[in-house]
Amino acid sequence: MSFEWFVARRYLTARRKQAFISLISGVSILGVAVGVMALIIALALMTGVQGELRDRIVGATAHVYVSNLSPDGFANVDAEVKKLAALPGVIGAAPAILGAGMVTGAGTEASFVKLKGIDPAREREVTDLDASIRAGSAAALLNRAEDARAGIILGDELATALGVAVGDTVTVLTPEGTLTPFMGPMPRPVLLTVVGTFHFGFYEYDSSWALVSLPEAEHLFRKNVPDLIQLRLGNMDDASAMKKKLQAQLGASYFVQDWADVNKSLYSALGLEKLAISLTIGLIVMVAALNIVASLVLLVMEKSRDIAILRTMGARAGAIRRIFMYQGLTIGLVGTLSGAALGLLVCYFADRYRVIALPADVYQVTYLPFRVHAADVMMVTLGAVAICFVATIYPARQAGRLDPAEALRNQ
Repeated sequence: MSFEWFVARRYLTARRKQAFISLISGVSILGVAVGVMALIIALALMTGVQGELRDRIVGATAHVYVSNLSPDGFANVDAEVKKLAALPGVIGAAPAILGAGMVTGAGTEASFVKLKGIDPAREREVTDLDASIRAGSAAALLNRAEDARAGIILGDELATALGVAVGDTVTVLTPEGTLTPFMGPMPRPVLLTVVGTFHFGFYEYDSSWALVSLPEAEHLFRKNVPDLIQLRLGNMDDASAMKKKLQAQLGASYFVQDWADVNKSLYSALGLEKLAISLTIGLIVMVAALNIVASLVLLVMEKSRDIAILRTMGARAGAIRRIFMYQGLTIGLVGTLSGAALGLLVCYFADRYRVIALPADVYQVTYLPFRVHAADVMMVTLGAVAICFVATIYPARQAGRLDPAEALRNQ
C-alpha cells in the first residue's frame, strides 16, 4: 500500500473531531450514488420506450418503401418486386396501395381509417401480419365466392369501436368514389365483410388501420398499379444505408423512404426527450461533485497541521496532492458503483414486473419498459468518475501549496 493511499484511507475514517468531515463525505457519496442511479434509470426508460415503439412499428410496417413518381407508376409490378427482392440484404418485397376513407359499422358513427391494399401471400414477407391476426385470416381477403362481398381486416381496437366482429358487414366510403356525368367523382359507399382482425400492439395502427386486397384497393381508389413496393431487410439497422443505395441506383423517378423517415416526428421527439432528461439528471452528479469539493476543502483546512508536519518530514507537494485526489476519487468510485448497482437493480425489477402501466391510447405502449444498454452504463459511470476527479483538482492543489511554516504558526 502506497503512502498516499494509506493516508487518504485514514482520512476517510471518522476520528472524533473529524466526524463532521466524514459525514460530509458520506453525503457526497450518497449524492453521487443518487445521481448515477437516476441517470441509469432514465436512460434505460427512454431506451426501452424507443425500442418497444420501434419493434411494434417495424412489426406493422416494412423497413424500406420504394415509390415510382412517373405518371404510369410501376409498369411491371411483378418484375419490379422480383428485382428489388433479389438485392443483397433484402429478404422480402411486396406491393401495396395506401389510401384513406371512412368506415361505418352497424349503427355506429363513421370512423376515419387508413386503408392498405395488400397481397396477403407477399405481405407476410415484409410485416408480421400472420403473427398479428387475432381472428379470421389474411388469406380470406382473396378466398371468397364469386357473389360474395370483398373482405376487409380491421385493427382490433377499430373493430371494437365499430362494434363489429368477423362475419359482420361494414360500409367503406372513399373520396374517389364513382365518376358521374354531371357532378364528377362522387363518394359511393361500398359494403365489405369483416374477415379478420389484427393486433400489432401499436395503438395508432390497431385503432385506425384496415387491410383490403390489392384488387379491391384498386377499385376503391380508382388506381391501376400499386403506390409503392415494401421491402424487408435481414437487418433493420441497415434501412438507412439501403435507402441511400436504392435512391442512387433507381434515380430521380423513384422516391425511397425507410421506416425511420415514416415515423420521423415520433422518433425525433423521443430522442430529444432522452437528451433533455439525461442533461437534467446529470446536474445531480454535478451537485454531488460540488459536495466533494466542499468536503475536501474542509478536510484541507482541518488537516493543515498534519499537512505541514508531513511536508517538514520530507513529503513532496505532489504526494500531498495525491492524498486528497485519492480521497475524492474514492468517494466518486464508491458513489458511482453503488448508484450503478442500485440503478440496474431498479431497472431489472421494474421491467420484469411491469411496475408502471400506461394507457395505450395515449402513449402507444401498455407499460414503461426498461432496457439497459452496456454502452449507456459505461458512459454514465465513466462520466461520473471523471466529474468527481475534476472536483478533486482544486482542493488537492490548495493542499499541495500549503506553506508548512505558516500552517504551524497558526496552530
